[in-house]
Parts: sequence; C-alpha cells; structure tokens
Amino acid sequence: MKTLTKQMIKDFVISQGLDLCGVANIARFKDAPPSMNPASIFPKAKSVIVVGKRILRGNWRGIEEGTYWPSYTYFGYHGQLNTTFIHTPMFETACFIEDFGFEAAPLYPGVTASDRELLREPLRKGGAAPDVNISIRIAGVAAGLGEIGWAKVFLTKQFGPRVRLACIITDLELAPDPLIEPNSICDKCMQCVKGCSACAIPHRKEQKTVKIRIDDKTYEWGDVHMGRCTLSYHGGDAMNSPFIHRDFPGWNFDVTQQDMSEEAAYKFAWTLSQQPWGKCKEFPSGWIIEGHHYLLKWGEAGSFGVEGSRGCMRSCFNHLEKKGTIGQTFHNGDFIKRRRWLLPAKVPGPKQHQANSPV
Repeated sequence: MKTLTKQMIKDFVISQGLDLCGVANIARFKDAPPSMNPASIFPKAKSVIVVGKRILRGNWRGIEEGTYWPSYTYFGYHGQLNTTFIHTPMFETACFIEDFGFEAAPLYPGVTASDRELLREPLRKGGAAPDVNISIRIAGVAAGLGEIGWAKVFLTKQFGPRVRLACIITDLELAPDPLIEPNSICDKCMQCVKGCSACAIPHRKEQKTVKIRIDDKTYEWGDVHMGRCTLSYHGGDAMNSPFIHRDFPGWNFDVTQQDMSEEAAYKFAWTLSQQPWGKCKEFPSGWIIEGHHYLLKWGEAGSFGVEGSRGCMRSCFNHLEKKGTIGQTFHNGDFIKRRRWLLPAKVPGPKQHQANSPV
C-alpha cells in the first residue's frame, strides 16, 4: 500500500489552485451536535481536511462604489467561487486521497441545521436526521486555518475575512494542525458593528456572545441577529439595494427595526427575488425585483448577494489591512477610500426626488 502523508495532501491542494489547507482530527468535533458532526456523515472518519480559496478584494469594488453588483455574487460569493473554483480542486484532492485507498467524502458547505430538520425522523435508529451539514467556519477553526471574528465571519492570517472554505471527511488518520490562538486576528475593534447598516452585529458592550471550546481553547464571537443580517444581505434592505428603489416606489421597510428569524428573512428576501409577476406598463420585466432576479440568474449563480457584507467583511478587512494584521497587502492602500454610500430606507414615490444619503 502506498504511503500518503499530510504534507503530500497539502502540496496537492496548493498545486490545484487552492490557497489554504488545514487538518482537524475527528476528536475536535466531539462536542458538536449530531446534526453538525462530521461523524454523522462518515462514522469511521478520522480526519477533516479543510481547504480554502481567497475572495478577490476587487470583487467588492463595484458594490463599494455603488456601481456594479455581479462580480461579488458570481466570483466572490456563490457563483463560480463556491461551485467551481473551490470544488473542482477539492474533488481532485478527494480523488487523490482515494487513489491511496482511503475513503474521501467531499462536503459542500451549505446551510447548517435549522428547525426544518426537526420535522424529519432519523433513517437509522439512534442516528441523526437528514440533512446533516457541519459548520464550515467551525471546521476551519478546528483545522487551524483561522478563527471566527466578532461578526461571525471566518478570519485567516493571510486574507482576513476574504476566504471561502470547503472540506473533505476521510478515514485517513492525520495529525491535526495547531489551533490558532483566540483573538490573534480579530482585535474586537467594532468596525464591523459600525459598518453594518442593518444593526445585526451587537457591540461588545452588550455582552451578547457565542462561545465554543476546541481542545484547550475557547473562541467567542458576537451573537449576530441573523434575521437582520439575512434581510440586508439578500436584498430586503433598500439602504443597500438600488434595485428596490427602482421596483418598489413608496417602499418603507426599515431592516434595523425588524426581528425576523433567519429562516423567515430568507423566505421574504428570496420570494421577492425569485418569483415572477405579471408584466404591465409600470413593471414590464415580469419579476418582482428585477435586479435581484438577474443577480440570482446571471451566469447561473444559484444565489445572490446584494448588501455585499458591508460591515462584517469590507469594514473588517479594511481595518485589518491598515493595522498590518493580515499578510496580503495592496499597492493602492485602503480599500475604503471615501465616505460610504447608503440609500434611504424609505423609497420615495414616483414623483419624489430620489437622493443618496452618504454616511
């Protein structure tokens, strides 16, 4: 039997075009609930290999300037980055592992368990109900690639929050990589709180946190209001979406005052973006919010991002780059170069003047 080492796997991962690779042993998931535990998917698993690919800083440039939206959805969020640029090389890595006689289960980093799973019965007695999906961010921490920042976003020392992750569960026993020290990347600066126009991220003074323990280390981050986060990110927030301003004159919906669950927010925002509407003179496209629909369908992206992680990613990496915390730097200096734009939460009616309100 041919020998396969951790270094051989890491070298192969990088050769396939990925940027990051770390390894966790299955013991680091011992406290995970069954609905989020890799062992629920692969009971004989011994290791979880987490891989990552950077998000280009330039993918956000159009949204930051308020001029162009598709690049982030297609190259930085779900489209090609999450369906091709990560998963093709990850699949090749899984093939590489199986060539050595070890089983490799590649995992798509979808949404983790929600209340929907409570409606399903386990298919095996004593097992977890379908569909199990691990938290890819926690897996990234367990594999030593980074930590979860205050805004619940995964941070690495090379790229800060500009990274997407995926993983392979395998029965190949590998030595785990060292864990990153808590708070060695995130300095709790609260720039994410300031930048989040949905008021979804609590200030540290509120002491609303989530904690996990892996081996001898405790990681803590803000207990983000995921309903407001989802509403804003997926296009329910007129302050961040010029497409609402065009298709819903008279809209008056302040995301900061909402208390929806994450699931309800998805239902609301995705219905507005996916569902058709009868064509008429006032709205000839036949879609409820035309711009969101085309972001969703452009290049068959399969998902869409409108708000573009204004606080949790853009404000975060702008701060970490200025501070010199992360490895990758840029010749053009700060990412945020001028006063940032926001539109009114209330969309003026057809006869009223529509003016931006810089903040």
